[in-house]
Amino acid sequence: MAMAAFEELDFGMTPLGELSLRRREVLSLDRAEVFEVKLADQLLMSSIVNQAEIALAEHALPLLASDECNVLVGGLGLGYTAKAALESEKVATVTVIEYLERVISWHRKKLVPLGPALTQDARCRLIHGDFFAVVGSPAEHDGFPPAPGQETHAEVVSKRFHAILLDIDHSPQCLLHEGHAEFYTLEGLSRLTDHLQPGGVFALWSADSPEESLTESLNGAFENVCVRKVEFYNPLLDEQDVNYIIVAQCATSC
Repeated sequence: MAMAAFEELDFGMTPLGELSLRRREVLSLDRAEVFEVKLADQLLMSSIVNQAEIALAEHALPLLASDECNVLVGGLGLGYTAKAALESEKVATVTVIEYLERVISWHRKKLVPLGPALTQDARCRLIHGDFFAVVGSPAEHDGFPPAPGQETHAEVVSKRFHAILLDIDHSPQCLLHEGHAEFYTLEGLSRLTDHLQPGGVFALWSADSPEESLTESLNGAFENVCVRKVEFYNPLLDEQDVNYIIVAQCATSC
């Protein structure tokens, strides 16, 4: 039986609003199959535009000295960052923290293309929880209730990771929730370093060029900071696009 040209695979209310997963065929791209995630009226991500999510891992992990690295990923989404991390020869484990339990269920139910690869890889662990609480920001945000399953945080908080990769907000100046703002301050980023090994790397995806205030805060918390452009063709918009990967590395005594 032929698949429908458009399907809503899942829909439901979450603490952040209405969330939907849909699959569609794009006629202008030779009926290419595309999976998309929408939060209310916002298009959060698309399986056909994933270059920057992959680049998040590819820019960060080569900087690590160890060949048995433990990586923490903030935000699961469609799984492209986690999958790219698992493909690195340096990586021993990948722990993904996702605030929306519904997103994790998509992978476990194999509703999204990378679901089987992530859930069947013994090195990969998907945890339902609040990334910002784990790395030291206040656990209770105004209007942003703690996610169920907070007990899983203790297992992650006790660890130090070689790399932390973050892809949750659209950018530090375009947040999914205002409660995330504290994380991007000098104080918040300094707390993040407590969860990194000496020489550890923090990498952040951003749709927007980082503002000077963010780079100043990063320079205050880390030894080395750089901003890298990721330029790619966006077939949905039929134009060249650009995202940013901000990479910060601790000193060896971090």
